[in-house]
Amino acid sequence: MSCKVIVTRDHDGRRLDRTIRSIWPALPLSAVMRAIRKGEVRLDAVRVRDSGLRVRSGQELYVPWEEPGARGETETPLRRWGTVPILWRGENVLVVNKPANLLVQPDVKGGDSVVTRVWGMFDAGGLGFAPAAVHRLDRNTTGALAVALSGEALRELERLFKERLVAKRYLAVVVGRLPEKGLIDVPLLKDETGNVVYAGRGKTAQTRYKRLAADGELSLASIELLTGRTHQARVHMAHIGCPILGDRKYGSIEANRRRHAEAKRPLLHAYELRFPEELPGALREVAGKTFRANLPRDMALLLEERDWRTTA
Repeated sequence: MSCKVIVTRDHDGRRLDRTIRSIWPALPLSAVMRAIRKGEVRLDAVRVRDSGLRVRSGQELYVPWEEPGARGETETPLRRWGTVPILWRGENVLVVNKPANLLVQPDVKGGDSVVTRVWGMFDAGGLGFAPAAVHRLDRNTTGALAVALSGEALRELERLFKERLVAKRYLAVVVGRLPEKGLIDVPLLKDETGNVVYAGRGKTAQTRYKRLAADGELSLASIELLTGRTHQARVHMAHIGCPILGDRKYGSIEANRRRHAEAKRPLLHAYELRFPEELPGALREVAGKTFRANLPRDMALLLEERDWRTTA
């Protein structure tokens, strides 16, 4: 049982292991690494034992399992978990509205996530390229998320997000009366062991905020992340004394458990993605576009129930 495929432009310049996982999304990573280690994977008839080797368009890739979409002995069926709401779809880019309590990437093989749901929706095995998310949202953060549908789009989107050329704006309900506007410039340090982030040391982190409305007890904030650190919005808002409502890790125990127990998660929503005006190639279809995700039900209900006073 073996197969030969021609490396397409989608995978030009990608690592060998990631190329294989894209073409065979249901194949366990352990099977991929074992085959490479044993010399069972070849590029242009040459055995390759370096999983990080960059492949090139037009190369012949030989692997010890069946063609994409066929079920081999080492491949398990990709479970279909359901769908995610689509905000916009092009030829190369997909923008979805991520729901709460859903990971962007699976934490176990074939587990439920935005990525595995999109794989099922787009029959990733048949595409020859597994759609890939290009930025992250926490499990319980909702909102707009960009997914690449081609290799060229993936490479260009990764560059845009790395260079901070895509503007990301969030909406959040925070505890207390937020100042009218401000810039939080406080470094953040992540403790990998405890998956917690501390303010005051570590890597540079900047967050710009603006108060949109307030009622004396809570505020509605517009938040723009100028850097992309783990838990950045949550830690920075807590640092200035206005933690996000429902945040059990960095938030207010009094507000979360006694006064607003109905907030079951941090009320943080990725409201807007705004792309630059001029983009080449695969990203031309999103050039100058702004995508907005409707508020989730829990945030919408809270906003409707309260007597907000908008900021002048």
